[in-house]
Amino acid sequence: MLIFLNSRFEEILGAFLLGLMACISFINVIVRYCTNFSFSASEELTVNFFVWIVLLGTARAFREGSNFCMNLLYNACPLALRKGMYIFGVVCSIAFFAALVYLGSIEVWDEFSLNVSSESLDIPVWLYTLATPLFSLLIIVRIIQKVISDFKSGLV
Repeated sequence: MLIFLNSRFEEILGAFLLGLMACISFINVIVRYCTNFSFSASEELTVNFFVWIVLLGTARAFREGSNFCMNLLYNACPLALRKGMYIFGVVCSIAFFAALVYLGSIEVWDEFSLNVSSESLDIPVWLYTLATPLFSLLIIVRIIQKVISDFKSGLV
């Protein structure tokens, strides 16, 4: 079970969130069509869940090695330089997401300590922004997993 969850966590959670977003939006359209009212909370939920899905998709892309990259210069370089470029890219990626973990954690703490709540549902905002540092940490784990896999398989 843990192996399956390790290999498909992003897809499962992303599919669940996408289905939830579709249901929320569909209900909002039906209610708006039938009553001329609108759920103001639907936009709040769908926008925040979309951010979560983007971070989950980023983690999946790093896990699968399907993230956007430019291979023209990389493939033209000798092997030693390619290894250096690969390691430089990994270090930059980890540094970026580590900064996102750090700054996201500060934002979550500020929202928690100031007791900030959302406008529509009056939910504590830190519940929405908690996903940024957590999923950024997941992205770092996926980057490290991919690097280990690449070095074991001899791709680098």
